Amino acid sequence: MNALSKVGLRSHTQTSLLARGLSTSVSREAKANNAGSKNIVLVDGVRTPFLMSSTAYKSLMPHDLQRYALIGLANKLGLDKSIVDYICMGTVIQEVKTSNIAREAALGAGFSDRIPSHTVTMACISSNVAISTCAGLMNAGVYDVCIAGGAEFMSDVPIRHSRKMRQFLLKINKAKSVGARLSLLAEIRPDFFNPELPAIAEFSTNETMGHSADRLAATFGVSRKEQDDFSRKSHQNAADARDKGYLSDIIPVKVPKSKDFITEDNGIRVSSEAQMAKLKAAFIKPHGTVTAANSSYLTDGASACLLMTEEKAKQYGFKPKAYLRAYTYVSQDPKDQLLLGPAYATPKVLAQAGLNLSDIDVLEYHEAFAGQILANIKAMDSDKFAQDTMGLKQKTGAIDMNKLNNWGGSLSIGHPFGATGVRLAMHTANRMIHEDGQFGLIAACAAGGQGVGMIMERHPDATL
Repeated sequence: MNALSKVGLRSHTQTSLLARGLSTSVSREAKANNAGSKNIVLVDGVRTPFLMSSTAYKSLMPHDLQRYALIGLANKLGLDKSIVDYICMGTVIQEVKTSNIAREAALGAGFSDRIPSHTVTMACISSNVAISTCAGLMNAGVYDVCIAGGAEFMSDVPIRHSRKMRQFLLKINKAKSVGARLSLLAEIRPDFFNPELPAIAEFSTNETMGHSADRLAATFGVSRKEQDDFSRKSHQNAADARDKGYLSDIIPVKVPKSKDFITEDNGIRVSSEAQMAKLKAAFIKPHGTVTAANSSYLTDGASACLLMTEEKAKQYGFKPKAYLRAYTYVSQDPKDQLLLGPAYATPKVLAQAGLNLSDIDVLEYHEAFAGQILANIKAMDSDKFAQDTMGLKQKTGAIDMNKLNNWGGSLSIGHPFGATGVRLAMHTANRMIHEDGQFGLIAACAAGGQGVGMIMERHPDATL
Protein backbone atom coordinates (compact mmCIF):
# COMPACT_ATOMS: atom_id res chain seq x y z
CA MET A 1 0.00 0.00 0.00
CA ASN A 2 1.41 3.39 -0.94
CA ALA A 3 1.94 6.26 1.44
CA LEU A 4 -1.28 8.13 0.85
CA SER A 5 -3.37 4.98 0.87
CA LYS A 6 -2.43 4.80 4.55
CA VAL A 7 -3.79 8.25 5.21
CA GLY A 8 -7.27 6.83 5.22
CA LEU A 9 -10.57 8.55 5.76
CA ARG A 10 -10.46 10.19 9.15
CA SER A 11 -12.14 12.72 11.42
CA HIS A 12 -14.50 14.71 9.21
CA THR A 13 -14.50 11.80 6.77
CA GLN A 14 -15.32 9.18 9.37
CA THR A 15 -18.29 11.20 10.61
CA SER A 16 -19.63 11.62 7.09
CA LEU A 17 -19.15 7.93 6.31
CA LEU A 18 -21.06 6.96 9.42
CA ALA A 19 -23.83 9.28 8.33
CA ARG A 20 -24.00 7.32 5.09
CA GLY A 21 -24.07 4.03 6.97
CA LEU A 22 -20.91 2.69 5.34
CA SER A 23 -19.75 0.37 8.10
CA THR A 24 -17.32 -1.47 5.85
CA SER A 25 -15.69 1.78 4.79
CA VAL A 26 -15.32 2.92 8.38
CA SER A 27 -13.72 -0.40 9.27
CA ARG A 28 -11.20 -0.03 6.46
CA GLU A 29 -10.56 3.55 7.53
CA ALA A 30 -9.73 2.43 11.04
CA LYS A 31 -7.21 -0.09 9.70
CA ALA A 32 -5.60 2.61 7.58
CA ASN A 33 -5.08 4.99 10.48
CA ASN A 34 -1.41 4.20 11.01
CA ALA A 35 0.60 6.34 13.40
CA GLY A 36 2.42 9.10 11.57
CA SER A 37 -0.04 9.32 8.68
CA LYS A 38 -0.87 12.88 7.73
CA ASN A 39 -3.74 14.67 6.07
CA ILE A 40 -2.45 16.04 2.77
CA VAL A 41 -4.50 18.92 1.40
CA LEU A 42 -4.84 20.58 -1.96
CA VAL A 43 -4.92 24.28 -1.17
CA ASP A 44 -5.57 25.55 -4.70
CA GLY A 45 -4.25 25.33 -8.22
CA VAL A 46 -4.04 27.21 -11.50
CA ARG A 47 -3.37 26.63 -15.15
CA THR A 48 -2.59 28.70 -18.17
CA PRO A 49 -5.27 28.73 -20.85
CA PHE A 50 -4.85 25.53 -22.84
CA LEU A 51 -4.19 26.43 -26.48
CA MET A 52 -4.01 24.38 -29.64
CA SER A 53 -0.40 23.94 -30.64
CA SER A 54 1.14 26.42 -33.09
CA THR A 55 -1.18 29.22 -31.98
CA ALA A 56 -0.53 32.06 -29.52
CA TYR A 57 2.16 30.30 -27.45
CA LYS A 58 4.26 29.17 -30.42
CA SER A 59 7.10 31.66 -29.83
CA LEU A 60 7.64 30.56 -26.21
CA MET A 61 9.60 27.73 -24.62
CA PRO A 62 8.14 25.06 -22.32
CA HIS A 63 9.63 26.51 -19.16
CA ASP A 64 7.98 29.85 -20.01
CA LEU A 65 4.55 28.25 -19.72
CA GLN A 66 5.50 26.52 -16.48
CA ARG A 67 6.86 29.80 -15.15
CA TYR A 68 3.55 31.53 -15.92
CA ALA A 69 1.71 28.85 -13.95
CA LEU A 70 4.03 29.17 -10.95
CA ILE A 71 3.77 32.96 -10.91
CA GLY A 72 0.01 32.73 -11.32
CA LEU A 73 -0.29 30.33 -8.39
CA ALA A 74 1.80 32.56 -6.12
CA ASN A 75 -0.19 35.65 -7.11
CA LYS A 76 -3.56 33.98 -6.70
CA LEU A 77 -2.79 32.79 -3.19
CA GLY A 78 -0.58 35.65 -2.04
CA LEU A 79 1.96 32.93 -1.43
CA ASP A 80 5.17 33.68 0.42
CA LYS A 81 7.53 31.75 -1.85
CA SER A 82 9.99 31.20 0.98
CA ILE A 83 7.67 28.70 2.72
CA VAL A 84 7.81 26.26 -0.20
CA ASP A 85 9.97 23.22 0.54
CA TYR A 86 9.92 21.35 -2.77
CA ILE A 87 8.71 21.65 -6.36
CA CYS A 88 7.90 18.76 -8.70
CA MET A 89 6.67 19.13 -12.28
CA GLY A 90 5.66 16.70 -15.00
CA THR A 91 6.45 16.85 -18.69
CA VAL A 92 6.59 14.32 -21.51
CA ILE A 93 8.40 15.64 -24.60
CA GLN A 94 11.34 17.40 -23.02
CA GLU A 95 13.14 20.41 -24.40
CA VAL A 96 16.80 19.36 -24.28
CA LYS A 97 17.94 22.83 -23.21
CA THR A 98 15.76 22.70 -20.09
CA SER A 99 15.42 19.00 -19.33
CA ASN A 100 14.64 19.74 -15.67
CA ILE A 101 11.80 22.11 -16.45
CA ALA A 102 10.77 22.29 -12.79
CA ARG A 103 14.08 23.84 -11.80
CA GLU A 104 14.30 26.33 -14.67
CA ALA A 105 10.68 27.44 -14.29
CA ALA A 106 11.02 27.82 -10.52
CA LEU A 107 14.11 30.00 -10.86
CA GLY A 108 12.43 32.04 -13.59
CA ALA A 109 9.35 32.51 -11.41
CA GLY A 110 11.39 33.96 -8.58
CA PHE A 111 11.49 31.02 -6.21
CA SER A 112 14.59 30.61 -4.09
CA ASP A 113 17.49 28.71 -5.57
CA ARG A 114 17.53 26.78 -2.28
CA ILE A 115 14.26 25.00 -3.15
CA PRO A 116 14.97 21.59 -4.74
CA SER A 117 12.96 21.04 -7.92
CA HIS A 118 12.72 18.00 -10.13
CA THR A 119 10.83 16.82 -13.20
CA VAL A 120 8.93 13.55 -13.60
CA THR A 121 7.41 11.84 -16.62
CA MET A 122 4.71 9.20 -16.99
CA ALA A 123 3.08 10.22 -20.24
CA CYS A 124 -0.42 11.71 -19.87
CA ILE A 125 -0.46 11.29 -16.08
CA SER A 126 2.84 13.06 -15.41
CA SER A 127 1.38 15.81 -13.20
CA ASN A 128 -0.56 13.16 -11.28
CA VAL A 129 2.85 11.66 -10.54
CA ALA A 130 4.08 15.11 -9.50
CA ILE A 131 1.15 15.38 -7.07
CA SER A 132 1.70 11.95 -5.56
CA THR A 133 5.47 12.47 -5.38
CA CYS A 134 4.94 15.60 -3.31
CA ALA A 135 2.27 13.94 -1.21
CA GLY A 136 4.49 10.97 -0.48
CA LEU A 137 7.35 13.22 0.60
CA MET A 138 5.04 15.13 2.92
CA ASN A 139 3.46 12.02 4.37
CA ALA A 140 6.95 10.69 5.07
CA GLY A 141 7.72 13.84 7.04
CA VAL A 142 10.39 15.12 4.65
CA TYR A 143 8.54 18.31 3.66
CA ASP A 144 5.37 20.20 4.60
CA VAL A 145 4.77 22.56 1.66
CA CYS A 146 5.14 21.50 -1.97
CA ILE A 147 4.13 22.66 -5.42
CA ALA A 148 3.18 20.13 -8.10
CA GLY A 149 2.25 20.70 -11.71
CA GLY A 150 3.41 20.18 -15.23
CA ALA A 151 3.71 21.58 -18.73
CA GLU A 152 3.66 20.49 -22.33
CA PHE A 153 4.66 22.46 -25.40
CA MET A 154 3.66 20.82 -28.66
CA SER A 155 4.38 23.89 -30.81
CA ASP A 156 8.10 23.18 -30.89
CA VAL A 157 8.92 19.54 -30.26
CA PRO A 158 12.56 18.45 -30.63
CA ILE A 159 13.30 17.07 -34.11
CA ARG A 160 16.56 15.15 -34.27
CA HIS A 161 19.04 14.46 -37.00
CA SER A 162 19.17 10.82 -38.06
CA ARG A 163 21.38 8.57 -35.96
CA LYS A 164 23.87 8.36 -38.82
CA MET A 165 24.12 12.14 -38.95
CA ARG A 166 24.45 12.41 -35.16
CA GLN A 167 27.29 9.90 -35.15
CA PHE A 168 28.93 11.72 -38.05
CA LEU A 169 28.73 15.08 -36.26
CA LEU A 170 30.27 13.57 -33.13
CA LYS A 171 33.16 12.22 -35.21
CA ILE A 172 33.64 15.64 -36.83
CA ASN A 173 33.71 17.24 -33.40
CA LYS A 174 36.40 14.83 -32.20
CA ALA A 175 38.63 15.29 -35.27
CA LYS A 176 41.85 17.05 -34.28
CA SER A 177 42.65 18.89 -37.52
CA VAL A 178 40.93 20.62 -40.42
CA GLY A 179 42.29 17.94 -42.76
CA ALA A 180 40.80 15.16 -40.65
CA ARG A 181 37.45 16.91 -40.66
CA LEU A 182 37.50 17.42 -44.42
CA SER A 183 38.32 13.76 -45.01
CA LEU A 184 35.27 12.75 -43.02
CA LEU A 185 32.99 14.68 -45.37
CA ALA A 186 33.33 11.83 -47.88
CA GLU A 187 31.31 9.63 -45.50
CA ILE A 188 28.13 11.69 -45.84
CA ARG A 189 25.27 9.96 -47.66
CA PRO A 190 21.85 11.35 -48.64
CA ASP A 191 20.02 9.33 -46.00
CA PHE A 192 22.04 11.11 -43.31
CA PHE A 193 19.70 14.07 -43.84
CA ASN A 194 16.47 12.23 -43.01
CA PRO A 195 15.21 13.74 -39.72
CA GLU A 196 13.73 11.74 -36.86
CA LEU A 197 10.31 13.16 -36.14
CA PRO A 198 8.65 12.46 -32.78
CA ALA A 199 5.43 10.47 -33.01
CA ILE A 200 2.65 9.80 -30.52
CA ALA A 201 3.21 6.08 -30.81
CA GLU A 202 4.09 3.21 -28.53
CA PHE A 203 7.78 2.33 -28.64
CA SER A 204 7.03 -1.33 -27.84
CA THR A 205 4.36 -1.79 -30.53
CA ASN A 206 5.04 1.12 -32.92
CA GLU A 207 1.30 1.73 -32.96
CA THR A 208 -0.16 5.21 -32.66
CA MET A 209 -2.56 5.86 -29.82
CA GLY A 210 -5.29 6.68 -32.34
CA HIS A 211 -5.06 3.21 -33.87
CA SER A 212 -5.32 1.72 -30.38
CA ALA A 213 -8.38 3.85 -29.64
CA ASP A 214 -10.01 2.67 -32.86
CA ARG A 215 -9.40 -0.99 -32.03
CA LEU A 216 -10.57 -0.49 -28.44
CA ALA A 217 -13.80 1.15 -29.60
CA ALA A 218 -14.43 -1.73 -31.98
CA THR A 219 -13.72 -4.31 -29.25
CA PHE A 220 -16.28 -2.78 -26.91
CA GLY A 221 -18.81 -1.96 -29.61
CA VAL A 222 -18.59 1.82 -29.31
CA SER A 223 -20.23 3.28 -32.40
CA ARG A 224 -19.12 6.35 -34.35
CA LYS A 225 -22.33 8.13 -33.31
CA GLU A 226 -21.70 7.41 -29.62
CA GLN A 227 -18.22 8.87 -29.95
CA ASP A 228 -19.39 11.98 -31.79
CA ASP A 229 -22.22 12.52 -29.30
CA PHE A 230 -19.84 12.22 -26.34
CA SER A 231 -17.33 14.59 -27.90
CA ARG A 232 -20.03 17.13 -28.70
CA LYS A 233 -21.24 16.97 -25.10
CA SER A 234 -17.68 17.52 -23.86
CA HIS A 235 -17.41 20.69 -25.92
CA GLN A 236 -20.87 21.86 -24.85
CA ASN A 237 -20.10 21.25 -21.17
CA ALA A 238 -16.82 23.14 -21.48
CA ALA A 239 -18.48 26.04 -23.28
CA ASP A 240 -21.19 26.24 -20.61
CA ALA A 241 -18.63 26.10 -17.79
CA ARG A 242 -16.54 28.80 -19.46
CA ASP A 243 -19.54 31.06 -20.03
CA LYS A 244 -20.71 30.63 -16.41
CA GLY A 245 -17.27 31.42 -15.02
CA TYR A 246 -16.69 27.98 -13.53
CA LEU A 247 -13.21 27.54 -15.02
CA SER A 248 -11.70 29.67 -12.26
CA ASP A 249 -8.40 27.81 -12.29
CA ILE A 250 -7.38 29.65 -15.48
CA ILE A 251 -4.93 32.52 -15.04
CA PRO A 252 -4.48 35.18 -17.73
CA VAL A 253 -1.26 34.99 -19.74
CA LYS A 254 0.34 37.81 -21.69
CA VAL A 255 2.72 36.59 -24.35
CA PRO A 256 5.66 38.93 -25.15
CA LYS A 257 4.94 41.35 -27.99
CA SER A 258 1.21 40.75 -27.64
CA LYS A 259 -1.11 43.58 -26.60
CA ASP A 260 -3.79 41.43 -25.01
CA PHE A 261 -3.98 38.83 -22.28
CA ILE A 262 -4.98 35.28 -23.19
CA THR A 263 -7.83 34.35 -20.85
CA GLU A 264 -9.57 31.33 -22.40
CA ASP A 265 -8.90 27.90 -23.86
CA ASN A 266 -9.07 28.16 -27.64
CA GLY A 267 -10.02 24.61 -28.62
CA ILE A 268 -13.60 24.60 -27.32
CA ARG A 269 -15.86 24.36 -30.36
CA VAL A 270 -19.45 23.12 -30.31
CA SER A 271 -20.11 21.45 -33.67
CA SER A 272 -23.38 20.11 -34.96
CA GLU A 273 -24.06 16.41 -35.39
CA ALA A 274 -24.04 16.88 -39.15
CA GLN A 275 -20.68 18.67 -39.13
CA MET A 276 -19.07 15.90 -37.09
CA ALA A 277 -20.55 13.16 -39.25
CA LYS A 278 -18.81 14.58 -42.33
CA LEU A 279 -15.32 13.90 -40.98
CA LYS A 280 -13.42 10.90 -42.23
CA ALA A 281 -11.58 8.31 -40.17
CA ALA A 282 -8.25 9.69 -38.94
CA PHE A 283 -6.36 6.48 -38.25
CA ILE A 284 -7.87 3.23 -39.52
CA LYS A 285 -9.00 4.25 -42.98
CA PRO A 286 -11.60 4.19 -44.38
CA HIS A 287 -13.72 2.30 -41.84
CA GLY A 288 -12.39 3.51 -38.49
CA THR A 289 -14.58 5.49 -36.10
CA VAL A 290 -11.97 7.76 -34.51
CA THR A 291 -11.84 11.19 -36.17
CA ALA A 292 -10.21 14.53 -35.47
CA ALA A 293 -13.46 15.71 -33.88
CA ASN A 294 -13.75 12.91 -31.33
CA SER A 295 -10.07 12.94 -30.34
CA SER A 296 -8.12 15.27 -28.07
CA TYR A 297 -5.80 17.62 -29.92
CA LEU A 298 -2.15 18.64 -29.58
CA THR A 299 -2.10 21.31 -26.89
CA ASP A 300 0.25 23.79 -25.21
CA GLY A 301 -0.29 24.56 -21.54
CA ALA A 302 0.93 24.36 -17.96
CA SER A 303 -0.52 23.90 -14.48
CA ALA A 304 0.56 24.18 -10.84
CA CYS A 305 -1.02 23.50 -7.46
CA LEU A 306 -0.10 24.04 -3.82
CA LEU A 307 -0.07 20.97 -1.57
CA MET A 308 0.45 21.05 2.20
CA THR A 309 0.04 19.02 5.31
CA GLU A 310 -3.21 20.14 6.89
CA GLU A 311 -1.31 21.27 9.98
CA LYS A 312 0.83 23.68 7.94
CA ALA A 313 -2.16 24.95 5.98
CA LYS A 314 -3.83 25.93 9.25
CA GLN A 315 -0.61 27.49 10.53
CA TYR A 316 -0.32 29.70 7.44
CA GLY A 317 -4.02 30.57 7.33
CA PHE A 318 -4.92 28.79 4.09
CA LYS A 319 -8.36 27.29 3.49
CA PRO A 320 -7.76 24.10 1.52
CA LYS A 321 -10.16 22.90 -1.12
CA ALA A 322 -9.71 19.16 -0.73
CA TYR A 323 -7.96 16.27 0.95
CA LEU A 324 -6.02 13.83 -1.19
CA ARG A 325 -7.26 10.55 0.24
CA ALA A 326 -5.89 7.76 -1.95
CA TYR A 327 -4.06 7.13 -5.18
CA THR A 328 -2.88 4.20 -7.23
CA TYR A 329 -1.10 3.51 -10.50
CA VAL A 330 -1.85 0.57 -12.76
CA SER A 331 -0.22 -1.01 -15.78
CA GLN A 332 -1.47 -3.37 -18.45
CA ASP A 333 -0.59 -4.84 -21.85
CA PRO A 334 0.44 -1.83 -23.99
CA LYS A 335 -1.01 -3.33 -27.17
CA ASP A 336 -4.53 -4.59 -26.51
CA GLN A 337 -5.14 -2.69 -23.25
CA LEU A 338 -3.18 0.49 -23.88
CA LEU A 339 -6.01 2.88 -22.98
CA LEU A 340 -7.84 0.88 -20.30
CA GLY A 341 -6.10 2.51 -17.32
CA PRO A 342 -9.32 3.99 -15.85
CA ALA A 343 -11.10 0.61 -15.91
CA TYR A 344 -8.25 -0.93 -13.90
CA ALA A 345 -7.50 2.02 -11.62
CA THR A 346 -11.07 2.83 -10.58
CA PRO A 347 -11.91 -0.36 -8.63
CA LYS A 348 -8.43 -0.47 -7.14
CA VAL A 349 -8.46 3.06 -5.74
CA LEU A 350 -12.05 2.67 -4.53
CA ALA A 351 -11.02 -0.43 -2.60
CA GLN A 352 -8.07 1.41 -1.06
CA ALA A 353 -10.38 4.17 0.14
CA GLY A 354 -13.08 1.77 1.29
CA LEU A 355 -15.66 3.35 -0.99
CA ASN A 356 -18.09 2.20 -3.64
CA LEU A 357 -18.62 3.84 -7.00
CA SER A 358 -22.01 5.06 -5.76
CA ASP A 359 -20.25 7.03 -2.99
CA ILE A 360 -18.45 9.21 -5.53
CA ASP A 361 -20.11 12.54 -6.24
CA VAL A 362 -17.72 13.93 -8.85
CA LEU A 363 -16.04 11.96 -11.63
CA GLU A 364 -13.21 13.46 -13.67
CA TYR A 365 -11.89 11.05 -16.29
CA HIS A 366 -9.28 11.96 -18.88
CA GLU A 367 -10.72 12.01 -22.39
CA ALA A 368 -7.91 10.98 -24.73
CA PHE A 369 -10.48 9.86 -27.29
CA ALA A 370 -14.25 9.58 -27.02
CA GLY A 371 -13.95 5.93 -28.04
CA GLN A 372 -11.38 5.34 -25.29
CA ILE A 373 -13.44 6.80 -22.45
CA LEU A 374 -16.65 5.10 -23.62
CA ALA A 375 -14.83 1.75 -23.90
CA ASN A 376 -13.61 2.16 -20.30
CA ILE A 377 -17.14 2.94 -19.15
CA LYS A 378 -18.44 -0.20 -20.85
CA ALA A 379 -15.60 -2.27 -19.43
CA MET A 380 -16.39 -1.15 -15.87
CA ASP A 381 -20.02 -2.18 -16.31
CA SER A 382 -19.16 -5.64 -17.65
CA ASP A 383 -19.09 -8.69 -15.37
CA LYS A 384 -17.41 -10.64 -18.16
CA PHE A 385 -14.56 -8.14 -18.48
CA ALA A 386 -14.18 -7.91 -14.70
CA GLN A 387 -14.05 -11.67 -14.20
CA ASP A 388 -12.32 -12.91 -17.36
CA THR A 389 -9.83 -10.08 -17.92
CA MET A 390 -9.32 -8.28 -14.62
CA GLY A 391 -9.71 -11.27 -12.30
CA LEU A 392 -12.33 -9.53 -10.14
CA LYS A 393 -15.38 -11.17 -8.62
CA GLN A 394 -17.75 -8.57 -9.97
CA LYS A 395 -17.88 -5.50 -12.16
CA THR A 396 -17.11 -2.01 -10.88
CA GLY A 397 -20.53 -0.76 -11.94
CA ALA A 398 -22.26 1.69 -14.21
CA ILE A 399 -20.90 5.23 -14.42
CA ASP A 400 -23.47 7.92 -13.64
CA MET A 401 -23.00 10.14 -16.68
CA ASN A 402 -24.51 13.07 -14.80
CA LYS A 403 -21.42 13.05 -12.57
CA LEU A 404 -18.83 12.72 -15.34
CA ASN A 405 -16.78 15.65 -16.65
CA ASN A 406 -19.56 18.18 -16.19
CA TRP A 407 -17.24 21.07 -17.07
CA GLY A 408 -15.81 19.44 -20.18
CA GLY A 409 -12.70 17.35 -20.55
CA SER A 410 -9.57 16.83 -22.60
CA LEU A 411 -11.54 16.47 -25.84
CA SER A 412 -12.70 20.06 -25.57
CA ILE A 413 -10.42 21.87 -23.12
CA GLY A 414 -7.27 20.32 -24.54
CA HIS A 415 -4.60 17.96 -23.30
CA PRO A 416 -1.08 19.25 -22.63
CA PHE A 417 0.31 15.87 -21.59
CA GLY A 418 2.31 17.03 -18.59
CA ALA A 419 -0.32 19.44 -17.26
CA THR A 420 -3.64 17.57 -17.45
CA GLY A 421 -3.38 15.80 -14.08
CA VAL A 422 -3.54 19.05 -12.11
CA ARG A 423 -6.37 20.29 -14.35
CA LEU A 424 -8.31 17.14 -13.44
CA ALA A 425 -7.57 17.69 -9.74
CA MET A 426 -8.76 21.29 -9.83
CA HIS A 427 -11.94 20.44 -11.71
CA THR A 428 -12.59 17.74 -9.11
CA ALA A 429 -12.02 20.05 -6.15
CA ASN A 430 -13.97 22.97 -7.59
CA ARG A 431 -16.85 20.78 -8.74
CA MET A 432 -17.15 19.18 -5.30
CA ILE A 433 -17.57 22.64 -3.83
CA HIS A 434 -19.90 23.90 -6.54
CA GLU A 435 -22.03 20.75 -6.64
CA ASP A 436 -21.97 20.19 -2.87
CA GLY A 437 -20.27 16.81 -3.21
CA GLN A 438 -18.02 15.01 -0.77
CA PHE A 439 -15.87 12.60 -2.76
CA GLY A 440 -14.31 12.97 -6.19
CA LEU A 441 -12.52 10.38 -8.31
CA ILE A 442 -9.89 11.09 -10.95
CA ALA A 443 -8.87 8.44 -13.49
CA ALA A 444 -6.73 8.58 -16.59
CA CYS A 445 -4.96 6.39 -19.09
CA ALA A 446 -1.39 6.93 -20.23
CA ALA A 447 1.02 5.66 -22.85
CA GLY A 448 2.68 2.36 -22.08
CA GLY A 449 -0.63 0.82 -20.97
CA GLN A 450 -0.52 2.67 -17.66
CA GLY A 451 -3.08 4.62 -15.66
CA VAL A 452 -3.88 6.46 -12.46
CA GLY A 453 -6.73 6.59 -9.99
CA MET A 454 -7.03 9.27 -7.28
CA ILE A 455 -9.68 10.01 -4.68
CA MET A 456 -10.15 13.44 -3.19
CA GLU A 457 -12.49 14.63 -0.46
CA ARG A 458 -13.93 18.09 -0.10
CA HIS A 459 -12.37 19.97 2.78
CA PRO A 460 -14.87 21.36 5.35
CA ASP A 461 -13.35 24.85 4.97
CA ALA A 462 -13.43 24.77 1.19
CA THR A 463 -14.70 27.76 -0.77
CA LEU A 464 -14.60 28.73 -4.42
